[in-house]
Amino acid sequence: MEKELRIIISGGGTGGHIFPAISIANAIKNKNPEAKILFVGAEDRMEMQRVPAAGYEIKGLPICGFDRKNLLKNVKVLYKIWKSQRMARSIIKDFRPMAAVGVGGYASGPTLNKCAAMGIPCLIQEQNSYAGVTNKLLAKKAEKICVAYENMDRFFPAEKIIMTGNPVRQSLLETTISREEAIKQFGLDPEKKTILIVGGSLGARTVNESVLQHLDEIENSGVQVIWQTGKYYHESILEKLKSHHELPMLKVMDFITDMGAAYKAADLVISRAGAGSISEFCLLGTPVILVPSPNVAEDHQTKNAMALVNKDAALYVKDSEAPEKVIELAIATVKDEGKLSSLRENILKLALPNSADIIADEVIRLAQRNQ
Repeated sequence: MEKELRIIISGGGTGGHIFPAISIANAIKNKNPEAKILFVGAEDRMEMQRVPAAGYEIKGLPICGFDRKNLLKNVKVLYKIWKSQRMARSIIKDFRPMAAVGVGGYASGPTLNKCAAMGIPCLIQEQNSYAGVTNKLLAKKAEKICVAYENMDRFFPAEKIIMTGNPVRQSLLETTISREEAIKQFGLDPEKKTILIVGGSLGARTVNESVLQHLDEIENSGVQVIWQTGKYYHESILEKLKSHHELPMLKVMDFITDMGAAYKAADLVISRAGAGSISEFCLLGTPVILVPSPNVAEDHQTKNAMALVNKDAALYVKDSEAPEKVIELAIATVKDEGKLSSLRENILKLALPNSADIIADEVIRLAQRNQ
């Protein structure tokens, strides 16, 4: 009789790590409903809320990153790493996983290091076109490395790499409402071209400034805008908008819960260039202007963006130039049906569907080999 399937999934810190992790877990459960899945995250990061909300158990480690500005603080960081290693070992001994998955982020380091040391086969999933530090360190110990971009043998042993793409939120692909219904859901006019502006769940200061500096142009453009400001910036933006007369073509929200409807409503998106978002745009065929965040490790968002831009699958505006250029470019692009059509066609060519299923199959194979 086959053993019960038991899988650890570790990592997090951002939605870009957490959404793929949950998608992989869901795919494993779809294939093996009796599977036991345990997440391991960093105890003060967003995975501690998002994972239980998705229906999975999670254990938290006190792990955190090094402080590059204040080296003295790293004494505390080293202690947290040591403590996390001990806790990870205890969690693994108790749970007895047959395979481990790392999706990047602080917690995946100690968890997968201990799994590998205890003879448990490991798979890592790298979302970005430029590999993260944790995954680069774990690559030697991993048996399989699932990637979403070409030329990742710059970072990882070629024989371990599998081109799978990034798993995305399944709810986005299952949205069945029409564009007209989606636009009405946001209280806007289905006859008008619609631009969706998103800067992530917390928002993006430069992207928000771009809108605030061009309210008159938006008002006179004949297009309408759905604007996710992010929770951090929302109150101050509403305060600034009070000094401007009413703008019915501008739907301002701190956070969009139904992103499936938002993407369906949008003729064009302005977005950061996180790997998860880019995978969503590819699968949905969404025309997009990418404004990569400059505040990420190794400037990986610019590298993500250029992988699309070099194939005429997206437009690009540098963060420092966004307040001046991005709204003007968006208004011109959303009115150019030929350009929108070309962007849709080219970005769809880059889509890698069924990523979560492919990764789940690899994880189950590793686990069954370890029975």
